[in-house]
This record gives sequence, structure tokens and C-alpha cells, in this order.
Amino acid sequence: MADIVILGAGVSGHTVALHAKRLLGSGHNVTVVTPNSKYNWIPSNIWVGVGAMTDKQVLFPLAPVYKRKKINYIQAKGVAIHPDGDADNPQGYVDIEYTSKDRAGEKGQIRFDYLVNATGPRLAFDATEGLGPDNGYTTSVCTSSHAVHANEELKKAIARMKAGEHQTVVIGTGHGTCTCQGAAFEYLFNVEHEIKAAGVRDLADVIFFTNEAQLGDFGMDGMHFKQNGYVTNAEMWTQSLFRERGVKAIVGAAAHRIDENTIYYETLDGSHHELHYDFAMLLPPFQGQPFKAYDRDGNDMTSDLFLPSGFMRVDADYSPKTYEEFKPEDWPETYQVPGYPNIFAVGIAFAPPHQISRPRKTPNGTVIAPAPPRTGMPSGAMGKAVAYTIADMIKNPGAEPHKASMASIGAVCVASSGYGFLKGTAAAMSMQPIVKDFDKYETGRDMSLTHGEIGLHGHWMKVLLHYMFIYKAKALPGWSIIPE
Repeated sequence: MADIVILGAGVSGHTVALHAKRLLGSGHNVTVVTPNSKYNWIPSNIWVGVGAMTDKQVLFPLAPVYKRKKINYIQAKGVAIHPDGDADNPQGYVDIEYTSKDRAGEKGQIRFDYLVNATGPRLAFDATEGLGPDNGYTTSVCTSSHAVHANEELKKAIARMKAGEHQTVVIGTGHGTCTCQGAAFEYLFNVEHEIKAAGVRDLADVIFFTNEAQLGDFGMDGMHFKQNGYVTNAEMWTQSLFRERGVKAIVGAAAHRIDENTIYYETLDGSHHELHYDFAMLLPPFQGQPFKAYDRDGNDMTSDLFLPSGFMRVDADYSPKTYEEFKPEDWPETYQVPGYPNIFAVGIAFAPPHQISRPRKTPNGTVIAPAPPRTGMPSGAMGKAVAYTIADMIKNPGAEPHKASMASIGAVCVASSGYGFLKGTAAAMSMQPIVKDFDKYETGRDMSLTHGEIGLHGHWMKVLLHYMFIYKAKALPGWSIIPE
């Protein structure tokens, strides 16, 4: 009987757990260790952040799902990994710290035959002084509770507008190395929609503040697609949306300090600026969780398993390269940790080998460049591939691992504004592959599978995806046939 331990219950970790148990049945133990008691469908936090949904609509308790599927569930956080066990036992184990109310702070260990790190990011609000809802002045939609707070602050700003007070609304990225520009982009247009619906659009300056060198980059070096028989690019497509809605943009920007009404930032040309705001939602950069790793004798081997960013080393090429030397082959395929084929890292937990967009620095040496996005659909695809790999390794030792390189898989992103089936619109984008491959495709991606559309139909898709993926995450009948 094998022990499969999954750290984290987000999109990747939850996907690994459900598929691994489905494939392996009762003959093997699948255990999920996560500090959270509830699953959060994060894409819909955007709607919570404008009051179109409540947090209850994007959350559900994990324990009943895992009990029904016979998956072990431990509410705790991983602290340290011992991949080779210790002097008394060669089986690998993880040090954990319980977070449940009845055992909070208690320490423990859990042994594994196969380990999957799917812990997701540490939200590094502390990377920028004054950033974030807890110890700063800005809001966030990274968690459901953050989104509830963002909605409360947004409603205060709208109330001030209704009282005749002009407001500057700033939405975007709070650091030069942020990722998830698409989430900020979507929240931007939902906020603009709410302000317009409140009848006070003329009293608001709505500004997109981003580390992208140009609009439409999204951390993926933009994209080209055919629209109405013509080839266009994401920059022009995005610019048209901004013009249509009267949204301003500040690109190539890195906030270095924020106070209660001003963002102090640097742009790619090295100049420094100040931006007044009344309401701001700025995403933080992501870092890996603060894991330690120890060998059998108790010696620190953290740097063997993790990069300084805290993200886990996997089967990628981490050698230093220039942008022109970046290759699709640099990206991991199996997500196995070098030297430990029984340990995997998926979703945001794995260390990308390099950026997808062109790396950039200011003349002052400040890095202003989006980190690669690896959430949502790619996270699910990685998780499913790893679940199949583990199942095959158990049933048939020596089996080839399943692969899900971001240089071969695609992604779909639907950025919707408004809510409901009769109102709202969406910018729907699909691309294949995520990492550009100029050896295969003239524009880096397959034009037959890369698209961009705007309209109500995309908004319907976003609403349907919300309900479909929560149904899937609850592992209700037929869940496994719903694609990742």
C-alpha cells in the first residue's frame, strides 16, 4: 500500500487528490494536507470583489468531499520536507503544523511514498511598502476574504462619488515582478462596470497600473490571433477595450512605496512618479511557501530542492540564458524534482525556468517584468498529469511519466464584467501553447487554436464555468469527465 501525500488543496492539489484516488481506489492512501478548511474557486473572487457574488458562493468545506471520496484530510501546513527520511526510517516525511481550531500550533509528521507540493504562492505583500489589506493601504482579490474587503472599500468609493466627490480608482499590480495581470484586468472592468451602473462614471478616473511593458502582454508576451479575417495582436485588442470604456493605463510601472493616498513608482525609463488614488486594488508578487528541507542526517538541503524564490526545482532547465536563448524545451514536462522521481511540484509551487515575456530592467537596475502565469487551466492539467504518473508508477514500476509542459498545453482565459445571463460582457482568449514556440509557429503559437473574442457569449461562458468547476471540485457525479 502506497502513501500519496499532497500539500495544498487549490486547483492543482485538489485535482491530484481526486484523480489519484479515482485511479488507485481503496488499495492506497491519498492524504491532503492543507491549512485551509475550505476550497476557494479563486477566479470568481473577482465577482465577490464587486459584490456580484458572496464569499459563500466561491467557497465550500473540504472535509465532506474528502470523507465521501475516502481521501484523508489533515488541516495543517507543511513546514519542512525530509525526502530521504532519517536515520531510523528511510521513508520520506513532512513536518507539519496543525492549523485547525482544536489542534492549532501542534506539530506532527506525515510519511510518504509519493509527495506532491501544490501549496500555491505566498502572497508577498511585504515586497512593496504599504501594499495589501493587512499591513498596507490597498485591497486585494487573492482570497475570498480579501475580495469581501475590496468590495466594502469599493462601495465606500462609489458612495463618495454619489455624494459628488471625484475619485481616482487604481487597479493592477503592486510590484515590478507580479504575475496574474489577467486577474487585475478582469477586476478593472468589473469595477468600471459597477461605477457605470451606479451612474457616477463621470466622477471616476479609472486607471490600470501594470508592470507589463505594453497592454495585452499578460505575462505571456502577448499573442496574435485572427479576428474577422485579419491578424491582430493582444496589445491593439486590449487598447480598443480601454478606449471604449475610457480607462487609462500606466504600463511598465513598479510601485516601490504606497501610503494612504499615493503610489510612488518607477517606470521602465528609470524615471520616478507619484500617483494619487482614492481606491486601489493591487496584486502582490508571488513567492514560494517558506519550506525547509533536510537530508537523512538532519543537514539543511533547502537549496537543493528550492530556488531562493521558494519555488521548487523540477525537471526544467534553470541555466542562465538570455531572452533570445529561451527555448520551449526549458520548461518542465513531468514536474518531478531532480533526484527524487517520487516528489513533484505543480501549479504555482514549481519554479519556472524563466519568464515568458521579455525580461526588462530600468537604468537603475529595477526589474519590471511579469512573472509567468501558471494558474487555472494549466494548474489543473499539471495536477491531472501528475496523478496519472503516480498511479502508473505504483501499478507499473518503470512506466513513463505523463507530460504537461506549458510549452505544449494551451490555456483559456475569460475576463468578464458584470454578472448574470442577460447583462455583462467578456473578453475571451484562448492560446496554444502557453509558452511561445517560434520553431513551430510563425507567431509563436498555433493561430488555429489562438483566439480572442469580446461579447455576451463569452460572459455566459464565464458564468457557466463558475458553476461547472465548482461542481467538478465537489467531485459530484460525472466530475471526472469535465476537462481541466
